[in-house]
Amino acid sequence: MERAEPGQKLYTKMRLWEFPDEYVIEPTDGSPGSSLSISRLDGSVKLIDQVPQCNSVRVPKIRTIFGILGMLKLLQGSYLVAVTERECVGTYSSNPIYKITSLKTFPCDHSLNNSTPEQKKVESDFTTLLSVAEKTHGLYFSYDTNLTLTTQRLHDLGDESKLLPLWRQAEPRFLWNNYMLEVLIDNKLDPFLLPVIQGNILKLRCTRRNGTRMWRRGADADGYVANFVESEQIVQMHGFTSSFVQIRGSMPFLWEQIVNLTYKPDFEVLRREEAPRVADRHFLDVRKKYGAVLAIDLVNKHGGEGRLSEVFANAMQSIGSDDSMIGRKMLEIQLRRIGVFGAEETISEHPNFDENYKILWANHGDDISIQYSGTPALKGDFVRCGQRTAQGIAKDGWNALARYYLNNFVDGTKQDAIDLLHGHYIVSVNRDGTPSSQSGGLESFASFPLAFTVVMTGLFFTLMSLRRVPYDYWHLFFALLWASASIGVAMVVKANGRIFCNRPRLHKPRS
Repeated sequence: MERAEPGQKLYTKMRLWEFPDEYVIEPTDGSPGSSLSISRLDGSVKLIDQVPQCNSVRVPKIRTIFGILGMLKLLQGSYLVAVTERECVGTYSSNPIYKITSLKTFPCDHSLNNSTPEQKKVESDFTTLLSVAEKTHGLYFSYDTNLTLTTQRLHDLGDESKLLPLWRQAEPRFLWNNYMLEVLIDNKLDPFLLPVIQGNILKLRCTRRNGTRMWRRGADADGYVANFVESEQIVQMHGFTSSFVQIRGSMPFLWEQIVNLTYKPDFEVLRREEAPRVADRHFLDVRKKYGAVLAIDLVNKHGGEGRLSEVFANAMQSIGSDDSMIGRKMLEIQLRRIGVFGAEETISEHPNFDENYKILWANHGDDISIQYSGTPALKGDFVRCGQRTAQGIAKDGWNALARYYLNNFVDGTKQDAIDLLHGHYIVSVNRDGTPSSQSGGLESFASFPLAFTVVMTGLFFTLMSLRRVPYDYWHLFFALLWASASIGVAMVVKANGRIFCNRPRLHKPRS
């Protein structure tokens, strides 16, 4: 490792000057340093000693930003991603922790002026995904401490490593903007590079195979599981620090659950014979990073999930509860070891502490659930209150309807935005710069809103015709005709549910 130079502090506040031909980012937090110039023609960057002079031709728009997340190169332009609003939500190791409340992308796409209409359309499709990405939930950062590592790993981090810029200390798996930082890293702009995590202060989401609830399931061939989350429970009292780490993710073999307009699509296990090998690679990686682990199967034992559990059990044989409840038991052990609890003392003996602890875990569960499903976690009342409540059941009903809508009609585009931001899909001029061939058959014009409109219109005219039957029996014929049309369209949609859903376009799923 090269010797680190101390004093590489991140800029905490900057002024963004939007000139017609360039962006200039000027540190305004009192730190000494150069300003950063980014060309709006091609996205090239350089350090400059001072902000250019303004005149009647170069009248800039000025705004305050609180961090640079990186840049993305699309087909014709590059796009700067910056934090425009933040909120301090707490401290970690006595350092302020901020939540990103507003992101904005700034285009460096003047080269589009010389592009063809087809290229402009493709670029517009990609920039639409950036607009979706601006609404990403649960992004946090610190200017002073590494949020991508657990307290256990930070304790083991050498003094030399702690002198490195935060982005170099970061664990790539949990660095949300890892891919976007690459362009700026190459230009040695350490004070500008803000490492960001997704999750919350206690939980980190891995970026290797993250995504939405239905469009990222199971593991890939290398054993990396979907929506992998690392949780850490930290207790600091009497001069002691105690840490307990849990990890969770999707079942570690190849399976999927593709939306098809039904409430709960079928689970499909792919290449079942490879399950032991994939699970083996997964646990090999887990043991390498975390040491000995205890694996707990959290899925139902009946129905479709039961079949997943059976495959998982077989895979485990071949290679040899609830996280809040596990955390609760471990917290009692932690408190006993540092002398706060007696040998038999439990959290339930302290009602106020017990209630706050349940709310803490329930809130963090909601945060993670919103990030991948779009709604708070189901059965949150059980975590908060220890039992189901009428209000909780009603809330779950609403959230279930919201999940159905998001799964079927929103999350495909959201998955594309995630894949683009994390470099799981890299824009290629050869592939994306040429006109795409249109899909044939029903898929080329399948539209659920259109089909729904046709069905409802048919039902409306059916009812109108039936009301007029007493006056003219011909209306019975028209009623049957409209009803047949509605039923026919509904049957086509039901039989081809997958292609009527909002599906990812970058990594196309099976039909």
